[in-house]
Amino acid sequence: MTTPAALETPVAATPPAPKGQSFGAKLASAFAMFRNGKSIAGLAILGFFILIAIFAEFLAPYSPTAVNPKLRLKPPSAEHWLGTTHLGEDVLSQVIFGTRGVIVVGFLAAAIATVIAITVGVISGYISGWQSEALSALTNVFLVIPGLPLIIIVASMFEDPPLWIVAAVLGIIGWAWGARVLRAQTMSLRNRDFVQAARANGEPLRRIIAVEMLPNLMALIAASFVGTVTAAILSLTTLSYIGVIPVTTYNWGTILNWASAQGAFRQNQWWWYLPPGLCIAAIGVALSLINFGIDEYVNPRLRSAGERARALRKQGIDANSAVTTVRPVALKKEDKQ
Repeated sequence: MTTPAALETPVAATPPAPKGQSFGAKLASAFAMFRNGKSIAGLAILGFFILIAIFAEFLAPYSPTAVNPKLRLKPPSAEHWLGTTHLGEDVLSQVIFGTRGVIVVGFLAAAIATVIAITVGVISGYISGWQSEALSALTNVFLVIPGLPLIIIVASMFEDPPLWIVAAVLGIIGWAWGARVLRAQTMSLRNRDFVQAARANGEPLRRIIAVEMLPNLMALIAASFVGTVTAAILSLTTLSYIGVIPVTTYNWGTILNWASAQGAFRQNQWWWYLPPGLCIAAIGVALSLINFGIDEYVNPRLRSAGERARALRKQGIDANSAVTTVRPVALKKEDKQ
């Protein structure tokens, strides 16, 4: 885990847009981080799960709570593609409806955490004096707050906590890391020429932050958002699996909880626990690919290495090969003579 001291070191941000560009052009340049192959692959997988969450009612062949005692613990078949549970419920329908809870909690928690991180991190990095130190101390406090006990306490206060409560708690305890990174980069940006010029022109603070600084912080904001989505999804599924969140709330973790409680792991009823486990792994891979793509765009060394590797692949040369490929050069007629 990155220490707070290390986070104070300014890191690379989105490359500044050329001078004279409009705000829309600056914003489009900031989102260029999603144009590489890793980000596109990750966004495609993530978009697949988002579509499943949106159209769950139309995609699920059965109701997730429909019980059929005659089809208890049946393996996958043409009627039930992922088999059935101990009550005869369709596993595929449960996985599809469980996707919605995972996506809602992950993105809502990340949105809450990102808004707080931008507000605290950018303001504390731009201003100076006791206000900056107070916001930095607040960030340090939230960095050391244990998240799991807090979620357990909040969940115990409700008989059936709604998903937005869970997402709000995950967002409130997950903003501090992003705020520290944004504060460090903002402290570097506030001394740049374009920020000093905007300040000299008498532009208000809100416009300096929104127009001059945020487009140059977009890569870090996106990386923080993606990381928070990953942490929120893993936290939700883990809490559901161990029973902190009531099993009446559908998500992939509750499906694993039911499977474990009914001995599906011991009896090798793989169709019950393997699909939700693979879904968790797939969405984790998607978010990791997006983060790798952002990291490649932000880090100049990774970006140049990636561009060089792609150029070599277009020429049919393996960039990872330890042997240098020597190609014969076609000679002109006068050289042959």
